[in-house]
Amino acid sequence: MASRKKAPAETAPENPEIIQAAITEGRALIEQGKSKIEAAMAIFRHLQTMPQETIVSAFIEGATLTEKGALTYWYNCRRKLARERRENPS
Repeated sequence: MASRKKAPAETAPENPEIIQAAITEGRALIEQGKSKIEAAMAIFRHLQTMPQETIVSAFIEGATLTEKGALTYWYNCRRKLARERRENPS
């Protein structure tokens, strides 16, 4: 049986201003002594509708993560936000 490809998820068009604002906020949080997960979550909230590669790149720049670490944080932030939405559907 042939496998089917999933329909592409809807993503927001990449807006460099939004991406740069998210990176700037992440860097500011790191400079304030906040944790990398706090910085990554702030970045993720801005860029959640963008492609994975864009978010991972922003994590690397804004939250000072490695490529592998950024991918892990992307996965964890995605799960955390989904859990928050399930618990508070408002």
